[in-house]
Amino acid sequence: MKKIKKYILGLIGGIGPESTLLYYKKLVYTIHDKADKDFFPPLVIESLDVYRVLAYCKAKDYTGLTEYVSKGIADLAAAGAQVAALTGNTPHIVFNELVNRSPIPLVSSVVVTARAVAQGGFHRPLLLGTLFTMREDFFKKACREAGIEAVVPDSDEQLRVHEFIERELEAGIVTETARNYFSELIEKMIDTRKIDTVILGCTELPLLFETMVSPVPVADVTDIHVDALVKEMEE
Repeated sequence: MKKIKKYILGLIGGIGPESTLLYYKKLVYTIHDKADKDFFPPLVIESLDVYRVLAYCKAKDYTGLTEYVSKGIADLAAAGAQVAALTGNTPHIVFNELVNRSPIPLVSSVVVTARAVAQGGFHRPLLLGTLFTMREDFFKKACREAGIEAVVPDSDEQLRVHEFIERELEAGIVTETARNYFSELIEKMIDTRKIDTVILGCTELPLLFETMVSPVPVADVTDIHVDALVKEMEE
């Protein structure tokens, strides 16, 4: 049985709601299983609007995005949180700026995922996520720093992936059309780009992948991030 630090963990949630639910359940029950069975960890959640986040990204208003998320982090700290994390990957576009403004430590899902994929012996992961996660360099940069090369789909395919996330998965909707599209995309990327794993670089993508079988291993950012947050709380 592990000893758990009496940290109050803060989560920036709502980005989107489905991933926030996943983070909450996985965190409280993982810590519960590792600690005293009569213990659940204290958590503080600040729920932001995922569509406002996406709007900032679409407009490339990264100053506005930084201010919006920083206000949420400040609210977490004011409520007693001692360490915090974002339950979505897209806002990590401005993660360095958030760290500089944050009154409490932040744990990056992007960095811990890139390191975990590299430590797993993989070299060419397919990075799937929102349009901004696939187009911008922040996730690919973390992969390069971990010694691996992230591969992204073609521009038309990126747009299609983003549409499935924004129009369906953010609302908790999983369709057969989406399952078929992602299965075919992965098969194509294996053949043409020699990928050896898939990074679920949007925290809603596990909703889809838990109902389908991938021909290559899948790195679930949510699971990897939760494991890192739990380790942060272990003594």
